Amino acid sequence: MGGTTRSAATEVEVAGRTVRLTSPDRVIFPGPGYTKSDVFHYYLAVGDAILRSLRDRPTTLQRFPEGIEGEMFFQKRVPARGVPPWLRTAEIRFPSGRSADELCPADLAHVAWAAQMGTIVFHPWPVRAADVDRPDELRIDLDPQPGTDFADAVEAAGEVRALLTELGATGWPKTSGGRGVHVYLRIAPRWTFTEVRRATIALAREVERRRPDLVTTAWWKEQRGAHVFVDYNQMARDRTIACAYSLRANARATVSTPVTWDELPHVDPDDFHLGSVPARLAERGDPHAGIDDTPWDISPLLEWADRDDAGGQGDLPYPPDHPKMPGEPKRVQPSKDRDRDRAAGS
Repeated sequence: MGGTTRSAATEVEVAGRTVRLTSPDRVIFPGPGYTKSDVFHYYLAVGDAILRSLRDRPTTLQRFPEGIEGEMFFQKRVPARGVPPWLRTAEIRFPSGRSADELCPADLAHVAWAAQMGTIVFHPWPVRAADVDRPDELRIDLDPQPGTDFADAVEAAGEVRALLTELGATGWPKTSGGRGVHVYLRIAPRWTFTEVRRATIALAREVERRRPDLVTTAWWKEQRGAHVFVDYNQMARDRTIACAYSLRANARATVSTPVTWDELPHVDPDDFHLGSVPARLAERGDPHAGIDDTPWDISPLLEWADRDDAGGQGDLPYPPDHPKMPGEPKRVQPSKDRDRDRAAGS
């Protein structure tokens, strides 16, 4: 288990900066024995590819200073003192109205600094520093529920791909690092978080209509059944997903890994880990290399949202840490909804 291992610090040149790596022999992943140095150099090895996900994005850091079996915390604020003078930040605003200066990677030295600080998982916002209120990335999170698995998420992703193809949009799939699948779209940064979340709900509902046996948009777990949940709230403000090429904090040190649509049905997400992904990237290149080339106009999805609204399918519940939003239904678990029970008994 990670803890008190002490070894000589080293200094590493990264992107023209000097980053100090302390306690390089500290064990971070006890199962495979990966050390802090292994994590640090993993992020250097996938540098250009992970920067495609992180560059100029406010980023929450999931830190495990003593290893994945030790204390974990999410760092949303870069300390005012004790950080390199070149470290770039961006001010973001939470649903509560409070704000924070988050790490905003400008180059690989920022990623290396975060790894030195015990960061295992990088959670970038779907925005750029130039406009932190208008997403340029629409994220579709396909989350298998009990009774389903990765193969079901892959099947759901295939339905998403077919729908996007009809719309003339390009989706970019990756493994979540667990049992799920993520599909990203680059979009023009013209719309608010509320509008992009609304577009995501419209897309999710259309997939659900086409495959009600496979996909659900039900927010309450008691209503989901053995389906793949499209977690539309990943597009709510201050909700983030582990980025492409980020490690995940699990026993195998898996990686959220971009794949091509053709290979997605044939991969095992456990095969993508700290020890294997750098070689895969070096040999095959990054399947997401063209993601910035195809920004898409989400207007068709917003038209679907208007159609659904007119048909009685309005907004869906927000996460519990959000303030009540206009038009949002009650945030009451259906089995505990007394008003519904009274209506049913009348």
